[in-house]
Amino acid sequence: MPAHRLACLLLPALLALSACATWSDGSGPKRAPAIPAEVSNAEWEKDMQRFAAEDASHPPPQNAVLFVGSSSIRMWESLARDFPDATVINRGFGGSEIRDSTWYAPHIVLPYKPGTVVLYAGDNDLASGRTPRQLHDDFVAFAELIHRKLPKTRLVYISTKPSPSRAHLLDAQREANALIKAESTRHDFVYIDVFTPMLDADGKPREDLFLADRLHMNPAGYAIWRELLAPYVN
Repeated sequence: MPAHRLACLLLPALLALSACATWSDGSGPKRAPAIPAEVSNAEWEKDMQRFAAEDASHPPPQNAVLFVGSSSIRMWESLARDFPDATVINRGFGGSEIRDSTWYAPHIVLPYKPGTVVLYAGDNDLASGRTPRQLHDDFVAFAELIHRKLPKTRLVYISTKPSPSRAHLLDAQREANALIKAESTRHDFVYIDVFTPMLDADGKPREDLFLADRLHMNPAGYAIWRELLAPYVN
C-alpha cells in the first residue's frame, strides 16, 4: 500500500486516540492510565464523561467547596442542605480509590479552581489490598498535585471510616490514618478524624450509623461528618 494512502487511513485513528487521551497532572495529553497500577478501574472513564456532560450543561462556579472521592461522597445526597452557607460541588465516583482522584483531578478538580477541596477515599483502597503505606503515598501525591496546581486552595482530608462490613481492616485503617495525619503540617492540609467518633464504647464500628449493607452510611453517619466538617466548609 502506498505510504500516503496508509497515512490517510491511520490519521483518523491517531486523532481519535489523541482526543481520548487522559491527563495525569494537568500538563497535557498523556496515555490512558495503567490498570491497576495507576487507577483502580477503567470504568471511571464513564463517570468522567458524565461529569463533563454536566459541566457543559451547567458550568459549575469557581471558588466553591469541591467534594471528591469514593461512594461515601457520591452518596451524600444531603450535601447542599447540610452546608447551606456554602456552594458545594459533588464529584464522588463509584468505589474509587485515592489514586483515582489524583489521576482524574485535571477533569474533576483543577478546572473548577475550588476554594476548598474535601477528599474522602481510602477504605476501598485497603479492601482491594493496598497497604497503609501505599495509602499514605497515594494521598501525598494527591496533596502535592493540589498544592502545585492550586496553591490558594485549602485541602481537607477525611480519615477512613470504620464500616461494620470491613471491621477486619480496623488495624490497617488506624495505621493508614496515623500515617496521613502525621503529614498534615508538612503538606499543609486539614485532617478530619471521623474514625474515632464512629466507634462504639467497645471500639467497634457503630452499626446505627450505616445502611443495611453495613458499608455505606445512613443520615446519622453523615450527621457526624457534617458536624466535623462545618468549620471548614461553611
